[in-house]
Amino acid sequence: MSQYKIEAGTGQHIGDRTEQQDRTALFVAPKAPGYMMAVLADGMGGLSGGALAAEQVVRTAQQNFEHFSPQTERVEDMLDTIGREAHTIINLTAFSSEKQPHSTMVVLVLTPTGSAIWAHVGDSRLYRFDGPNCADYTVDHSLVEKLVREGKLTKEEAKGHRLSNLLVNVLGHTTTNLYVTINRYDGLKAGDSFLLCSDGLWHYFSSGELGAALAMNSPRQASEMLITKARERAIGSIADNCTLAIVKLVPLPSEVKDYTAKKMRRAV
Repeated sequence: MSQYKIEAGTGQHIGDRTEQQDRTALFVAPKAPGYMMAVLADGMGGLSGGALAAEQVVRTAQQNFEHFSPQTERVEDMLDTIGREAHTIINLTAFSSEKQPHSTMVVLVLTPTGSAIWAHVGDSRLYRFDGPNCADYTVDHSLVEKLVREGKLTKEEAKGHRLSNLLVNVLGHTTTNLYVTINRYDGLKAGDSFLLCSDGLWHYFSSGELGAALAMNSPRQASEMLITKARERAIGSIADNCTLAIVKLVPLPSEVKDYTAKKMRRAV
C-alpha cells in the first residue's frame, strides 16, 4: 500500500501574448484505479492554430487514458500511442485548413505500485525532485541540445543561445520522423514531486529554485509563486504563455487515536 497521498494542481498565465496556446490537465483512469495522469502541451502555429494543436494533445491523452487497462496494456505503449495519434490528427488538421499547427507534449503517469512513467516531445519539460533536489529532467528536442550531444556546443555555450527555440522534433512536423522519448522511475516515496512546464516558465528558473518552490509549498501556492516570479523576471521582454502542472507525494496523515469512552450499542 502506498505510504503517501498525491496532491496536484495546475496554473497558467497568458504572458504578453494575444492568445493562450498552452493546455494542461489532470486525469484519473476509470479502468485503472490508483493511476493518475498529468499532461501539458505548448501549441504553436499562429492564431488559434497552436491552441487547437495543444487541445488535441490533451484530448488524445484523456481518451487513451480513459480506455487504458494495466491488464492489457503497458503505460509506455499508451504514452507512445498518445504522441503518435496526436501527431497524426494535428497533421490532418493542417491539411483541412491553411494553418500549420504544431505542439509540444509532456505526459506523466503515476501508478499505484510506486512507479512514474513519462513521455515528452519538444521543449516542454518534466522535472523530478527528491525533496528540494532535482533528481532528473527531460532533455529538450531542440537544435541546441542536438549540437550539444554531437559535441558541437558546450552546455555553457548552449545557455541562452540564439537558436535555443528551434525544435528538431515536434508534434505536427511534416519534414522529420516523430520520436517520443519515454522514461521511468520506480520506488516513489513521500517527498518526491514532479513539475511539468512550458518554456514560458522554465526559461526563468534554475532547477534548484524550482525544487525549493515545490518542496516548501502546496501545489497551488507553488504555482502562484512561480508564475508571479516568472512575470517579474520577464519584464523588458515579450513573455510567452506560462503553464505548469505540479504533482507532489506527501506523507499520509498520522492516525489520531481516540481514547474517549463511548457507550456500547446493545447486541442483538
